[in-house]
Amino acid sequence: MTSASEDRWRDLRPDPENDTPLYLQLARKLGSAIHENRWNAGEALPSERVLSEALGVSRITSRKAIALLVEQGLIRRTQGAGSFITPRYEDPLSRLSSFSEMLRRRGFTPSSKWLSREISPANRDEVIQLGLSPAAAVTRLRRLRLADGIVMAVENSTFPAAVIPDPQAIGDSLYTYLENRGLTIVRALQHFRAVNANDEIAQQMSIAPNEALLLITRVGYTADQRAIELTDTYCRNDYYDFVAELRK
Repeated sequence: MTSASEDRWRDLRPDPENDTPLYLQLARKLGSAIHENRWNAGEALPSERVLSEALGVSRITSRKAIALLVEQGLIRRTQGAGSFITPRYEDPLSRLSSFSEMLRRRGFTPSSKWLSREISPANRDEVIQLGLSPAAAVTRLRRLRLADGIVMAVENSTFPAAVIPDPQAIGDSLYTYLENRGLTIVRALQHFRAVNANDEIAQQMSIAPNEALLLITRVGYTADQRAIELTDTYCRNDYYDFVAELRK
């Protein structure tokens, strides 16, 4: 490790006079540092031997601390390559932003992969949620949302076909496309619930079938209070943190 890196790791040194086990102290300090963005997403951790020497603890202490953070999803292990800080995406619930905007603000490189873009008849739920006529057509968009090349979410969006008459014309940012058409979404209602990944979504996310996911259902409104967006986003729970600040 470099001198600067050594200093950074020594800041995590556990206190042997503290009654809390050393591995828990180390895990908590490192976990706090990760949440405070003092480590970059994808950054490699030193080996157990190097970490132990830098912190003055045993390799067993280092191993148990890293294992705990792996279990919590803050660190990932790659066979033959080592341990790395897991990319995490914190979404402040009080702010309306696009996926790309929020990821860039957090230091990630956002990207998307289209799975399908089509126009078809609206179903009953879409008619109700978007205030459409029973015979209306809708544009359905399905894509993978990635951060630094890692699939963070699977997103299924529905818009009135009049809003997006040519789904193939959408570029990298859906919200930028809407803004260019004078259809900026200024307000959204989001509902959260836990679900299990089906086989298709599990394969797309490279996770195990039935693994727990967070499903966010979002209805987006324009300035004239017209609902034009209905989106279901299936989020990996090991990469997403949703933050809400409450005041009395």
